[in-house]
Amino acid sequence: MQCPLLYRFRVIDRLPEKPSEAATRGTLVHSVLERLFDAPAAERTAPRAKSLIPGQWDRLRESRPEVVELFADDPEGERLARWLGEAERLVERWFSLEDPTRLEPAEREMFIEAELDSGLKLRGIIDRVDVAPTGDVRIVDYKTGKAPRPEYAEGALFQMKFYALVVWRLKQVVPRRLQLVYLGSGDVVTYDPVIADLERVERKLLALWEAIRLATETGDWRPRPTKLCGWCDHQAVCPEFGGTPPPYPLPVRRVDEGAGLPGAVAGAASGDEGGTGSGEGVSVPRAGSGEVMGATSGEGADVTEAGSGQGAGVA
Repeated sequence: MQCPLLYRFRVIDRLPEKPSEAATRGTLVHSVLERLFDAPAAERTAPRAKSLIPGQWDRLRESRPEVVELFADDPEGERLARWLGEAERLVERWFSLEDPTRLEPAEREMFIEAELDSGLKLRGIIDRVDVAPTGDVRIVDYKTGKAPRPEYAEGALFQMKFYALVVWRLKQVVPRRLQLVYLGSGDVVTYDPVIADLERVERKLLALWEAIRLATETGDWRPRPTKLCGWCDHQAVCPEFGGTPPPYPLPVRRVDEGAGLPGAVAGAASGDEGGTGSGEGVSVPRAGSGEVMGATSGEGADVTEAGSGQGAGVA
């Protein structure tokens, strides 16, 4: 939905990308907020949360050694100290938006998977799921960036509606509330979905997957220029910047109009939700074959990685 060619580079060609400070900080803050709930309610304080940052940073470097490159040119550690200080401020701001002493999440970093009637499989990871004594379900997602302007709010809500769709299909329960917590700007955005919302998302995903299938079979992945192009690692091989994409690694086949949908698809993490019917609002495909997972880290840039047959989408 962001750029078909970029998805091809990430999912099919698997071209390497450098880690970014913003996305890595988002991962770090998410891990701190998740771990804080290991402590008893009364001990979930801002000082305790900030004290978790060094240990979670160490764990992140061990699990993803490539993030060490971010500060390879910072021998004195000054830039790293500022970066960690910003992570502390984001964590501290969360306490002005939610009170963790009054929350007992039913799930954290919850993996979900559901198969639609069409055979399309949807997978994702939800930051937090709260369940009220009445049984009402609230899906919560942390964003370390700033809240988008109103005209772009639907993009972020689409991700949440995707999660709600999977929960509905999996548990036959429509979540009572979807909540986006923007730590960068101190905003909380909520939306109460209804079944009609989720049915529209389902139709859009089916149309999106059909576009993905078509692009995968034909090898026709086109760039979609936006302001985000300035941050793309693949300008050297993008036609919009005078580059030439690498040879397409998959066989190109004639599209069989009667072919059914493949078995699994990625969950989109962002994008325009204008399309409500089959094919509406889906003019460009977002790639992949096999089984792919949708997830988010909240940095506003859609980053999708996948291996052969399985992968993860992160926004």
